[in-house]
Amino acid sequence: MAKDRLLTVEQLKQLITEGVVDTVIAGFTDMQGRLQGKVLHASYFLSDVLAHGTEGCNYLLAVDVDMNTVAGYKMSSWETGYGDMRFEFDFGTIRELVHRPGTVMIQCDLTDHHGGPIAPSPRAILAKQVQRAKDLGFVALAGTELEFVLYDTTYRDAWKQGYRDLEPANYYNVDYSLLGSDRVEPLLREIRAVCDAAGLLPESAKGECNFGQHEIAFKYDDVLTTADNHVIYKHIAKTLANDYEQAITFMAKPNQREGNSCHIHMSLRSLDGDIVFWKDGQRTPLYESFIAGVLATMNDFTLFYAPNINSYKRFAKGSFAPTAIAWGLDNRTCSVRLVGEGPAARMENRLPGGDVNPYLAVAAMLAGGLHGIENQLTLEPETRGNAYESGAPSVPTNLYAARDALANSAVARAALGDEVVEHYLNYADVELSAFEASVTDWELVRGFERL
Repeated sequence: MAKDRLLTVEQLKQLITEGVVDTVIAGFTDMQGRLQGKVLHASYFLSDVLAHGTEGCNYLLAVDVDMNTVAGYKMSSWETGYGDMRFEFDFGTIRELVHRPGTVMIQCDLTDHHGGPIAPSPRAILAKQVQRAKDLGFVALAGTELEFVLYDTTYRDAWKQGYRDLEPANYYNVDYSLLGSDRVEPLLREIRAVCDAAGLLPESAKGECNFGQHEIAFKYDDVLTTADNHVIYKHIAKTLANDYEQAITFMAKPNQREGNSCHIHMSLRSLDGDIVFWKDGQRTPLYESFIAGVLATMNDFTLFYAPNINSYKRFAKGSFAPTAIAWGLDNRTCSVRLVGEGPAARMENRLPGGDVNPYLAVAAMLAGGLHGIENQLTLEPETRGNAYESGAPSVPTNLYAARDALANSAVARAALGDEVVEHYLNYADVELSAFEASVTDWELVRGFERL
C-alpha cells in the first residue's frame, strides 16, 4: 500500500550521482528481530555492489543475543568454517532515513552461494507462508501494535546502572492521557515524521499503563511489508531515543508493572482484493476456520509469539496479557479478539509481546490460520466474560514448555519444515542454557546475607 512512497533504483542512482545520498545501509533481520548488515559508501555501492549484492558471515543467524557463537546450528559452526551468505537486495524497500542525512536503507533477503534462500532466515520463513497463502488464493494483511517504555535515562547510563533506578518519562499511568503524551511528544513526533519519510504510514500515538509506556500505531499492509516496517520502526525509535539522550525498551516485561505487548491484527483477501472473512452481515465459514486454526496451533507456535525467557513474565491474570487459548468478540481477556465488521473484519492475536520477531510471529499466525482453512476446522464456542477464569486451556507458561510444544508439533514441521523447526529449537536451548547458568539479582537479594 505504501510502496509508491519508497525510492526506485533509478531514483537512488540519481540521488547518489547528484551527491544527495552518500550512504547506503544493507539491512536484514536476524533471529532476535534485530536489523543487522553493512553501511556502504554510496559510490562504492553504485560501482561494485548494486549489480552483485554483498556478503556477510552466516554466523549472523546462529548467535545468541550477545553475538556469541554457540553450538547446535547445522548451517553455521566451527566445523563448517563459518562461511558467508549473500545479502540480496529487495529493491522494493529503498527508504530514506532523514534523521541520518544522505542515508538510505535497503532490506535484504539472505541466500546461499547458489541463490537459494536461507531457510531459517525470518524473512524467508514469512515469505514461504505468503506463497502458501497465494497458492490457496489469498493475500494476507496484518498490522502490529507495538508498545514500548520510554526512559529519561540514556542507554549508556542504563548500562552503567545495571538497568536499575531508571527515570521513566512519565510518573503515572498515562493511558490515553493527552497530558502524558504531550510530555514526550517531541520524541514521538520525530519518530512519526522519520517513519513517514521512510515509507511507513503512522496513524497515531497514545499513552499506555506502565510509567513512561506509549504506543505508536501504523497502518496495516500486506504481511511482509508490515514485518519490514515493524523492524524499521524499532530501529528508528531506538536511534532517535539515543539522539534525544533517552532510552526505549520493547522488552516484554521490563519491570513489575504492565508489560509491552505487540498485538497482531490479521485478515485475508482474495487475490483480486475481495473480502473473504465477511458476507451477508456475518463471519464466513472460511474466517471461522482461520480463527480455529490459529487457536489450534497457538500452543505449537508460542515460541514464535514469546521467544525469550522474559516473554513469559508478561502472562498474568488480570494484566491484559492473555493466558487462555480462547476467542471472544471484542474481549480483551482472550488471546484471540475479534474486531470489526465487513471490510474491517479481522482477528487480533494478543499473545505476542514487544520483544517478538515480527516475521516469525506473523508467519506462525498465518501458518496456523491456513492450517485451519485447509482442514476446515470448526470454531469452538465464543468465550464470554473473563477468559482468565473460564477454564480454557492455558498457553505455555515458560520457554521450556513452549520449546517442547514446537518440537512435538507436526503442524509446525509440515508448515515450516524440519530445518526451520530444529534451528529455532536450538535457539530456545541456547537461551535456556544461558539462563540456567546465570546468577540473578533475585537470588542475590534472597540469599547473599540470609542463607
